Amino acid sequence: MAHDQFSDAEQSELWKLLDERAGSKADVEDVDRRIWEKFGDEGAVVFTDLAGFTRRSAELGITHFLQIIHQSQILLRPVIGQNSGTVFEVVGDSMLIWFSTVQEALQCSVEMQEACRQYNADLEPAYQILLCVGIGYGRVIRVGDSRLAGGEVNVASKLGEDIAEAYEILISDDARKAAGSVPGLAFTITGMHQPGSPEVYRVAPSIGG
Repeated sequence: MAHDQFSDAEQSELWKLLDERAGSKADVEDVDRRIWEKFGDEGAVVFTDLAGFTRRSAELGITHFLQIIHQSQILLRPVIGQNSGTVFEVVGDSMLIWFSTVQEALQCSVEMQEACRQYNADLEPAYQILLCVGIGYGRVIRVGDSRLAGGEVNVASKLGEDIAEAYEILISDDARKAAGSVPGLAFTITGMHQPGSPEVYRVAPSIGG
């Protein structure tokens, strides 16, 4: 309860600063500086989505939709927690997750995909959890554990929701640079380019890794 109150207080402070920024005589640069000093944070943003979910839900109905979401949460939440991730939002079949480091984000993403592979092994396609993952890294506005905003949030969302396919992990250019060399993982340039990410990379376990 105290944590929720803290988040509410932080959000109220942000709204006050934004109201001030909207004033006709506002010193926008000063307000922006204060917002970033108070709420700026650097870390990794992971956005997940389920492939083919809209089509499958239309075919099989809302209860099937809810069942798959429920099962995906049961499957993936422990993996996220074990890798020090914080779930900020769950909207439909998508999750927005925060990590302090891109290495944690990568490890969690690989483990989530492996958990899905094992879970799906004996299931009919309609009941499989087909995870798509996008990862961004950089400085964002973070309000407690309730709100994230920034360019890398947008990049991760685009990669995870619109571009990545089932079992795929895509990361932004900044996330790739921050990751450096990661034992057991291979990074492949996709040739795709997105606003805020000159290059997009595909992540997969390296052969023999």
